[in-house]
Amino acid sequence: MSDSAIKQQAPSRLVRASWHEKAIARGGVVSIALFFAVVCIVFSLATDAFLTTPNLLNIVRQSAPLLIVASAMTFVITTGGIDLSVGSVLALTATLSAVLLQWGVPWPLVVLGLLCLGAVVGAAQGFFIAYEGIPAFIVTLAGLSVIRGIALLITGGYSIPVDPASGFNFIGRAWLIGVPVPALIAVVVLAVAYLVFNETAFGRYVTGVGANAEAVRRAGVNTRLVTLMVYVLTGTAAALAGIILASRLGSGSSNSGQGFELDVIAAVVLGGTSLFGGRGSVVGTILGALTVAVIANGLILAHLSPFLTPIVTGLIILVAIWLNFRLFKGGSRSR
Repeated sequence: MSDSAIKQQAPSRLVRASWHEKAIARGGVVSIALFFAVVCIVFSLATDAFLTTPNLLNIVRQSAPLLIVASAMTFVITTGGIDLSVGSVLALTATLSAVLLQWGVPWPLVVLGLLCLGAVVGAAQGFFIAYEGIPAFIVTLAGLSVIRGIALLITGGYSIPVDPASGFNFIGRAWLIGVPVPALIAVVVLAVAYLVFNETAFGRYVTGVGANAEAVRRAGVNTRLVTLMVYVLTGTAAALAGIILASRLGSGSSNSGQGFELDVIAAVVLGGTSLFGGRGSVVGTILGALTVAVIANGLILAHLSPFLTPIVTGLIILVAIWLNFRLFKGGSRSR
């Protein structure tokens, strides 16, 4: 078959595949919605404090960094990639936030500069993945180590305080219309992520790269650039999460975000995004992230050991990947 014939047929094949994957994704969203409801019911029965307004607002405020980074990770995993460095990027930007503020840099410039830094880190990793062909797992695992090491080198392992009078603290501690500012930021990011993923050509290309990168390339799409850009998104999102965390805690620490990447991946795969690529759901990711946050919060309210949280998170990842694999095999057989 000629290249021109392939280019003509590729879009129609992608449309059929996209429709099929969206149908599976909708089923995944329903599943996680039911699981989320069950988790909320269990903890509401286990402790009276769970359904109180202060606690619910606290869950949303504390889960804002997770929601923001998970929304970006949805794009990465939908392409068939993964980013293990988001926790380290969060730690680096949290650390640099405090350092730059102590140096007297105006806080708006600190925020803008660190968002650009996160984008540059993501672009650097994306370059090696998209243009050099190195597996995403290897590149971002190296990034996890290097970036965390830089943060440790800057701080010497100590927390760096942020001036309580700085306007920077507004980002993580202020409230508007009765809602924490971090939650409002997360809502805006999630709304943009949903629209980009579902309503733009870039979102369709992301799904297409994960489903059949060669067909998308033959249809005239720069698949390497698409791959690079999804890592720019996760780098920027992780930087924003680090800024919010440093502002909320009033300090920057190189130990921030340890294990954060596992929570992010758990949220995304629990929400129905396929680790094999080609299928994703921002709505599912939101529910997955809230489920992870609710479990962590509920275990504490139930006076259970906080060390149970990583155990539960690990089990969630295992079960989610198992279900993901089963769904993927089922989807492959039906094509």
